[in-house]
Amino acid sequence: MAHMTSIREKGAVLRKLGPLLGFIALCAILAVISDRFLTVSNLLNVARQISLNAIISVGMTLVILTGGIDLSVGSIVAMAGSLTAGLLLSGWGAGTAIVAGLVLGTVLGLLNGLLITKGKIPAFIATMGMMTIVRGYTLVYTDGRPITGLSEEFRWLGGGYLGGIPVPVIIMALIFAGAYIFLKHNRFGRYIYAIGGNEEAARLSGIQTKYILAGVYGIAGLLSAVSGIILTSRLNSAQPTAGMGFEMDAIAAVVLGGTSLSGGVGTIGGTLIGAMIIGVLDNGLNLLNVSSFYQQVAKGIVILLAVLLDRKRSK
Repeated sequence: MAHMTSIREKGAVLRKLGPLLGFIALCAILAVISDRFLTVSNLLNVARQISLNAIISVGMTLVILTGGIDLSVGSIVAMAGSLTAGLLLSGWGAGTAIVAGLVLGTVLGLLNGLLITKGKIPAFIATMGMMTIVRGYTLVYTDGRPITGLSEEFRWLGGGYLGGIPVPVIIMALIFAGAYIFLKHNRFGRYIYAIGGNEEAARLSGIQTKYILAGVYGIAGLLSAVSGIILTSRLNSAQPTAGMGFEMDAIAAVVLGGTSLSGGVGTIGGTLIGAMIIGVLDNGLNLLNVSSFYQQVAKGIVILLAVLLDRKRSK
């Protein structure tokens, strides 16, 4: 029994410290290989790039903690950004257009939750279908063309600074702080862990699992919309193809951060480290002038390694 307890303790330490040690090692390697990596301008650029995936990854963490998956986040990024840009060009104020984009993302996420809980459709299939539907409607809404010419006020959201810190990084920090409090010090957060550990046992204990799951997917949709709006602001255009592959980056960040794909185990701090690993890897490959084709290969290898590590930790 004492031996088994020791193994569990070592596994818990590995789950917590492993991602951080991996991130430190990656940064050290890139600092040696490229003298541009540790420059202030590059680090600020990395932080701004990380913020987009990190925000989506918060929602993905909640979903995966329940034992689910959400493949629609990238499409919601594109749809929310396109709607916001379209409303801005129609004369809507920046604040109102942003709220509309956020509401759309939340509604799409809730639809995912309803398909899974009420329709009894597996999360993988439900969100894959939503991914295709939303991507298709985004192309219809934009006529397959970028929406450009947005206001300076709106562009500040993705390209501005507060106290020398990029605005998207500040938004990311606030979201992670809120998510940490939500998971650690809120009943809803404890229910998420309970559902991921054993959904049937959670239901029998009195937890309204269907409402919790619908809420989790709604939050994932909302945060995807936040990322989509920031991306649109940063690019000064809404691209109908935006967000492609974002779901894989988010899943990789969550799993690299120590959250189990089986659900019930993981931390929001680990997800932040996972997102930082993905962002730094992308930046390092760009600094080394590695072809974008090979970058896709490298990212795929990282995702596979993350899943293999998750399986090993689970055992």
